[in-house]
Amino acid sequence: MRYERIRALREDRDLTQEQVGRAINVTQRTYAYYEVGQRMVPPHVLIALAVFHHVSIDYLLNLTDEKTPPGRKGI
Repeated sequence: MRYERIRALREDRDLTQEQVGRAINVTQRTYAYYEVGQRMVPPHVLIALAVFHHVSIDYLLNLTDEKTPPGRKGI
């Protein structure tokens, strides 16, 4: 599974893989593997990415086009 949206979100904010990796506590190489689908993103990293980018996990997984669904609790 490719995680195209995590790459798009990163690029939209002009961030490097290193910067996002540091923010979610993984190495740049691990983060790069997530972007291209060489590794599945574990649940705790999906949560960290969703919080970092202010989007829902469903959006990251391409299950919805709504970035932040109504009623999301602030974290």
